[in-house]
Amino acid sequence: MLNGPLLPNIIKFTIPLMLSSILQLLFNAADIVVVGQYAGDSSLGAVGCTGSLINLLTNLFVGLSVGTGVLVARYFASKQNKKLKDTIQTSMCISLISGIVLAIVGVTFARPILVLMNAKNAILDKAVIYLTIYFLGMPSMMVYNFGSSILRSVGDTRRPLVYLTISGALNVCLNLLFVIVFQMDVAGVALATILSQTLSAVLVVLCLVREKGELHFDILHPYVDLSRLKRIARIGLPAGFQGVIFSLANVVIQSSVNDLGDLVIEGNSIAMNIEGFVYVSMNAFHHAAISFTSQNLGAGKQNRIRPIFWTVEASVITVGTVLGYIALFFGRPLLGIYSGNPEIVDAGMVRLWMIMSTYLLCGMMDVCVGSIRGMGYSIMPTIVSLIGACFLRLIWLWTVFPIPRFHNASMIYITYPLSWALTFSVHLICFLILSRKFKENRQKNA
Repeated sequence: MLNGPLLPNIIKFTIPLMLSSILQLLFNAADIVVVGQYAGDSSLGAVGCTGSLINLLTNLFVGLSVGTGVLVARYFASKQNKKLKDTIQTSMCISLISGIVLAIVGVTFARPILVLMNAKNAILDKAVIYLTIYFLGMPSMMVYNFGSSILRSVGDTRRPLVYLTISGALNVCLNLLFVIVFQMDVAGVALATILSQTLSAVLVVLCLVREKGELHFDILHPYVDLSRLKRIARIGLPAGFQGVIFSLANVVIQSSVNDLGDLVIEGNSIAMNIEGFVYVSMNAFHHAAISFTSQNLGAGKQNRIRPIFWTVEASVITVGTVLGYIALFFGRPLLGIYSGNPEIVDAGMVRLWMIMSTYLLCGMMDVCVGSIRGMGYSIMPTIVSLIGACFLRLIWLWTVFPIPRFHNASMIYITYPLSWALTFSVHLICFLILSRKFKENRQKNA
C-alpha cells in the first residue's frame, strides 16, 4: 500500500475482497433461490422484506468496524505496536458484546418493527420466524466483521476470502438439507445462515489467535482499552450512525414498496439481490480507499492521497459501468433464477432499469466517503450523506410519491440516482478541500 504503482496494488487488494463479497452474496442468494423455488412466493417475500430491517439494526455496530480498520491500518503503517495490540484486543471484545446486544434487540423487536413496516399478514409470521433465528447468529456475524476488518486493513484480503468460501459452501449445503429434505421453510434458511456464520467467525478468530506478530489476538486475556475504544468510536460511530439512518430510510422505502402489492414486493426483493453483486464489487474500492489512505497517512506519505483517490475513482467507475450494464442485459434470465413467475420478473426489471444504469454514481460516492474517512474525518461525510442522500429520499417519498399519478414503483426507485449524484458532488468538494489542507500542512512542516 505504501510503495510502487497504485493501480496494480489497488487491484491486487480489491479482487480478493470483491470475490469475498460476491461469494457472500452468492451464498445469501442461495437462501432466496432455495426459498423461492422450493418453499413458495410467500416465503420468498418473507425473507426478502427483512433485508432493510437487518441492515437497520446491524449498521451501527458494523460502523464501529470501520473505525477499527482505520486505526489498525494507521498504527500498522506507523509501527505503533502497543496501540495496534490495544486496538485489536478492544475491537474483538466489542464485536462479541455488540453481537449479543443485537441478538437481544432483534429477537425482542422483530415482530413490532415488521408490523410498523406494513409487512403483509400473509408473510408476517414467516418473516418473524426468519428474523428471530437470524438474529441469534449476530455474535458470530459481528466477530467475523471485526476480525476481517483487521485483516483487510493491513492488506490481507486473501484469508477472509478462504474463510467465506468454506462457510458459504456449508451454508448452501445446509440450505438444501433443511429446506428440501427437512421441509423447514424459512426457519431452515435462517438456521443454515447462522451455522455458516459461526464457522466463519471461528476461522477468523483462530487466524488472529495464531498470528505471532503485531496482529496477534490474545483470546485468553481479553480487555477493552478505553482510549482505543474512544478513537474507534470517534471514527466508527458516525459511520455507523450514517448506516442506521440510511437503513431507516430504506425501511421507509420498503414500507412504500409494501403498499404496492405482493408482485412489487417480490420483484423488488429479487432485483435487490442482483444489485447486491454490483454493489459489493464497487464497495471493495470503498475499502481500498480507506485502507490505502489510512496507511499512507500513518507512514507520513500524504503526497499519495490524491493519486490514490483518483485511481480508485477511475477503477470504481469502470467496474460500476461494466457490471451495471451486464446486469441489465442479462436481467430477465438472472431474475428468473429467483422466481419462475413472469410478473415478478417484470416487477424486478422496473427496479433494475432505474438503478443499474446509474449505479456507478453510488460507487463514486462511496469512494469519496472512504477517502475522507481514511483521512480521519468521519462526521463530515456522515452529515453530507444524511442530508444529500437520506433526507432527500424521505422528502420525496413524503411529498411526491403520495400524488396518485406518481404512486408507482418507478417514482420510488428514481430517488436513488438523484440522491447519489447530489451527494457525490458535495463529497468531492469536501475531499478536494481536505486534501489541499493536508498538502499545505506538509509544505509548512517541510
